[in-house]
Parts: sequence; structure tokens; C-alpha cells
Amino acid sequence: MPSTARIAAFDILRKVESGGRASDLLLERTAAFDSRDAGLASEIVFGVLRRRAQLDYIIGSNSSRRKLDPEVRIALRMGIYQLRSLERIPPHAAVTDAVDLVKRAHKRSAAGFVNAMLRQVDRDPVPWPNREVELSCPEWLLARWEAHYGAEIAAGIARAALREPEKYVRAGRAGCRIQDIGSQSIVPLLRLEPGQTFLDLCAAPGNKTAQALEAGVRAIACDLRFHRLSQLKGIGADLVVLDGTRPLPFARRFHRILVDAPCSGTGTLGRNPEIKWRLAPPDLEDLHRRQTALLANARAALAPGGLLVYSTCSLEPEENERVVAGVPPELVVEVMRRIPGRDPGDGFYAAVIKSDQPANG
Repeated sequence: MPSTARIAAFDILRKVESGGRASDLLLERTAAFDSRDAGLASEIVFGVLRRRAQLDYIIGSNSSRRKLDPEVRIALRMGIYQLRSLERIPPHAAVTDAVDLVKRAHKRSAAGFVNAMLRQVDRDPVPWPNREVELSCPEWLLARWEAHYGAEIAAGIARAALREPEKYVRAGRAGCRIQDIGSQSIVPLLRLEPGQTFLDLCAAPGNKTAQALEAGVRAIACDLRFHRLSQLKGIGADLVVLDGTRPLPFARRFHRILVDAPCSGTGTLGRNPEIKWRLAPPDLEDLHRRQTALLANARAALAPGGLLVYSTCSLEPEENERVVAGVPPELVVEVMRRIPGRDPGDGFYAAVIKSDQPANG
């Protein structure tokens, strides 16, 4: 019988293949685990997703089979990752559990194949065939980053996505929250003051709203889905479920507005590695259209003399510069950019935009 942690990792990786989000699935599945099992499940899931291209290259190099059932491939990825990357895992445990996972998935006929392949795996350096495999990142993403940031930074972004990200804790009035250092840098750009009205248009899960409330603002927090917005109950803000791509329903205008727009998340590949295997170029154009609408509607709700911050955790110009290009340049007060591998934490883009009406106008 495979270990509890490996069963959980296998089941989660199967769901990720069908569109699930690894971090959410791990939180749900391992909530009752002890720290050791929860840690191993997390290490396997994220390790496999971060290094998927490398693992698949090793599989292909050691097998003449062109097509493998998804369950067999996942078990092999898990086994190879443990054998090559986890020093404290006994090799026999990784191999035996991979075989048992295949049997548990009703692929018993592949058990011998899995056993034989994993017993060939060692820790020797592998001469990777290209940078896509070596950096375990789709070539189209690498090419985009190289064109936009240069070859050195592009490789640094990809390498940063292969590492477990550091955890940053922000201590606030409501207690301590785990919040990436890049994420923490966004709210201060708003220059909040006590008594100001503040609109957070895409608020869930609420870290930035909580950070803003510490400045003494009167806040309204919005999000598209109730179940996401419900995470903010008791935070001290009025909660409104709405679609920010449509005209906003508020009669008043706001002194400060945050548009932390839903995005591709390419600045967060270290903590959300499935994104790089799921994202496709057409997705960026769709996101661009939605982000442009969010920003336009937010600007219409900005009070004279007010400030708005548009931000994403994306590295892609379609979601950043091209969205803000619709704003008159003289209204863009400041632009901030954080890049993984160059700067600590996740990648972020933020533009500080002032109202087109002066405070006394």
C-alpha cells in the first residue's frame, strides 16, 4: 500500500492535469495530515510540476513507448523526482510506491514497466537537449521573456520557477499573514490616509484589503465570485459581489482604488508551476480585454484628485504595458516592476494612475 503522502500527491497531480490548482488541492487534501506527510505530498506535487519537462525527457529517453496512460506517466514522474531530487527518500520506497500507485489506478499491466524504468534512474547529470527541457519551461514563454527582458533575465525567471519560493510573513493589526514580499509592495503605492474611501475591485483572497485597512480607510472589497469573497468576512470591509468588467454600481467615487487584476500569473510560477504548462498565447489576449475593461471602469469611479493602482502578478506586456497604454501618459505617476530571479519574491507589475480631474476641480 503506498504511503498516505504519495497517494495524496498522485491524486492531486491527476486533478491538476484536469485543470485543478495544486495549492488549493493540497490545502484541502492534506488539512488533516501530520506535518511530515503534508510536507512530503507538497514537495512531490510542486517538484513534479516545476520540473515536468525534465522528468518527461528522462521518461522518453528510457522508454520506446510513445504514448503512456496519464496515470502511468504521473507515477513515473513522481518516482523519478524522488529518486533524483529527494535525498532522504529511500530509493526502494519511491520505486515500490510508484508501482503500487499504478496498480491502485487499475493499470496493473504497466507495473512491471514502471518498476523496470525506475530501477534505471540515477542521480547522474543529464545532458539536456535544449533550454526548454533544461529550464523546464515552454519555449514560447522563454522566447517572450528574452525579447522583453533579455536572455539573462529570461533564464533567471525560469530558474527561479524551479525553486521553492521563500515564505514571507507580514505582521499587521489583524495578526500575521503569509504574503509574498512582492505582493506586500503594492498597497503602499496608493499612499493611503485615514478616512479615505477605498475600493478593492478584485479583492479575494483579501491580503491587500487587510493591508489597506491598517491605514484607517473605509473599504469596499469586491470580487466576481461569492465563495472567494466570503474569505474576507469579518475583515472590516463592506463586501460586494460584482463583475468589474461591467460598469460599476456605486453612486459615489473613491479616493483610492486598487485593481489587482486577475492575470496569467507568470510572475508566480515558483508557487503555481502548473501555470506554465496550462497557459497558451491566446489566453493573454483574452486577459488583456478583461483587464482593460477593469481598468476603464475603475478609472470612472475615481474621485477628483484620487489615485488608482493597477497591478498584476504577470510578466507579460499584454497584461501590463499594453493595458496601461490606454491611459494618458501624463496621468501615470509611477511604474513598478519586480522580476523573479532578479528581485526577491514573485514577479509583479504596478502602475500608479492619478485622476484626470484635480482635487479642487
